Amino acid sequence: MALLELKNVSKYYNQAAPALDNVSFSLEEGEFVSIIGPSGAGKSTLLRCINRMIEVNSGEIFFDGELCSNLSKKKLRNLRTKIGMIFQHYNLVDRLTVIENVLHGRLGYKSTLAGVIGRYTKDEKSQALRIIKILGLDEQVYKRCDQLSGGQKQRVGIARALIQNPKIILCDEPIASLDPNAAKIIMDHLKNISQEMGITVIVNLHQVEVALKYSERIIGINKGRVVFDGMPGNLTPEQIQTIYGSESEDLIFDFGEKYAG
Repeated sequence: MALLELKNVSKYYNQAAPALDNVSFSLEEGEFVSIIGPSGAGKSTLLRCINRMIEVNSGEIFFDGELCSNLSKKKLRNLRTKIGMIFQHYNLVDRLTVIENVLHGRLGYKSTLAGVIGRYTKDEKSQALRIIKILGLDEQVYKRCDQLSGGQKQRVGIARALIQNPKIILCDEPIASLDPNAAKIIMDHLKNISQEMGITVIVNLHQVEVALKYSERIIGINKGRVVFDGMPGNLTPEQIQTIYGSESEDLIFDFGEKYAG
């Protein structure tokens, strides 16, 4: 059984054009998948539909054997504990420390009162410290997040997702705001999480070369429709043209320089 399955999913913000148009695909446990496409293609909408941050207009999404629509509040809360989310702009509380932000990943398991007063168990704190160390942030544990670099903030975001003990991590343009060195560190960590922890990772990317380097599978989206779904080795310049349209010229040149022959 697939971990995640989308069946004919469509999302409209207005009637002029769909943000997602009849999208269907499924993912297995431990897959590392990149979603590529131009700005406005529907990549962010897709991730937000998966964890029900926004609702679909039609179609069905199944996660871990459950139909995601029509869940009770309690079941939706439980579902979201299994789905980690990493954002382009981090979504951290800057005035709080690294470990405090990481522990926020446990709030889905807490009562409202325990969450408000920040009541975490000894095991949760130990787990947070272990994950922080894995991500190379052990020297920043008690630093406020507004004192960190962008790459360090994104690693805090990854740690916050990991402490949920998720089955899948959704990454919305996680390297778009980072320099190349920080971007490589983030992508290396995400790849290791998939390979070593068996967690399914979906990464929204604009950079074709990064998708080719790290992915087991690439899904290309244009105007809300899936126009490519396959292994990186099957992605051709013609398919890049289909995915990116008028934005594709420079991407195809880079593709040819790096991967032709």
